[in-house]
Amino acid sequence: MTKRGIIIDDTTLRDGEQSAGVSFTVEEKLDIARRLGAMGVPELEVGIPAMGSRECEGIRAVASLGLASKLVVWSRMRLGDIEACRNLGVHLIDVSISVSDIHIQKKLRKDRAWVLNSIREMVPRAQDLGLDVIVGCEDASRADLDFLMHVAETAEAAGARRLRYADTLGVMEPFGVHEAIATLRSITDLEIEMHAHDDLGLATANTLAACRAGATHVNTTVNGLGERAGNAPLEEVALGLKKLYGMETGLDLSLFPLLSDTVAAASGRPVAWQKSLVGEGVFTHEAGIHVDGLLKDPETYQGFDPGEVGRAHRLVVGKHSGAHGIMSAYARMGLTLSPAEARELLPDIRAFTEKAKRAPADHELVFLYQRLVGRSAASLVH
Repeated sequence: MTKRGIIIDDTTLRDGEQSAGVSFTVEEKLDIARRLGAMGVPELEVGIPAMGSRECEGIRAVASLGLASKLVVWSRMRLGDIEACRNLGVHLIDVSISVSDIHIQKKLRKDRAWVLNSIREMVPRAQDLGLDVIVGCEDASRADLDFLMHVAETAEAAGARRLRYADTLGVMEPFGVHEAIATLRSITDLEIEMHAHDDLGLATANTLAACRAGATHVNTTVNGLGERAGNAPLEEVALGLKKLYGMETGLDLSLFPLLSDTVAAASGRPVAWQKSLVGEGVFTHEAGIHVDGLLKDPETYQGFDPGEVGRAHRLVVGKHSGAHGIMSAYARMGLTLSPAEARELLPDIRAFTEKAKRAPADHELVFLYQRLVGRSAASLVH
């Protein structure tokens, strides 16, 4: 596959904040935006101007940072919403409209012709603000593909720059995504952006499939924050594109841990221990076979260098440890154990982890060792 770049349009500050109960302060938005910009994220979706003056204040504050990232705002395909996006210092506007029949008929109480006419009328109005236009296709994943092709053709004729394909309910799978995006790619010169939700746990897979099929842009959020089950996680998409397909995003993911912590704190949504790439436990190893391999050569149990995402391997001891792992843990503290001593400590370490439900800390390992030495000394006396 020929290597090509993918533009990440991160929507942590828009769809991420739409996660139920999440509300960022202006200061938190600025902190998150700075960190995203420092990582090299090329586009940031920063809010919904129609929400009112306070939302616009936050958008202007982000714009005042002068980041290299292009800024995007979201709007319904309504003139009032579009007018609210005037003079905010942003670069693009995503003008969203429902494209599935269930949405068109039951939510909007309109028909397909009305959708196409709205695009023809509203895209030029958005361009009048001096902004590049993205036509956002809400519920595209449940839309008739033939109609979606008409939407793309209409958007392009109206002057839009990009089409956003939204799996609004997170109900697609990678093969279907690939077919839909490849079909759209074959009939339009528009940029194509994938917007995936994670309701079936497939947001990252669907985003990668879209890129394989010809998408040029993808929406992500830090830690996968977002409505319901969240959006495609920035960290997974960026590293997946690079490692699996050789597609570059230009991001410096070594800066990601601090960004992840910042978003987790601002959103009040802690990261799960085993969350891929980000969780505390994802580079933590206990099993004897794995630890033995890592000690001999990290490549034996390393799919990629954790340093690429600002992390490092961590070896802990526990129920599944072997003698080599125990010896290594104590050597790190300056204590040299013989293989026999390591094997003798195993029952004590296993008993500790079963009771505490965690690996022993360094001071607890020292205590277990001292107790072992004490037992050995006592047996010699007797």
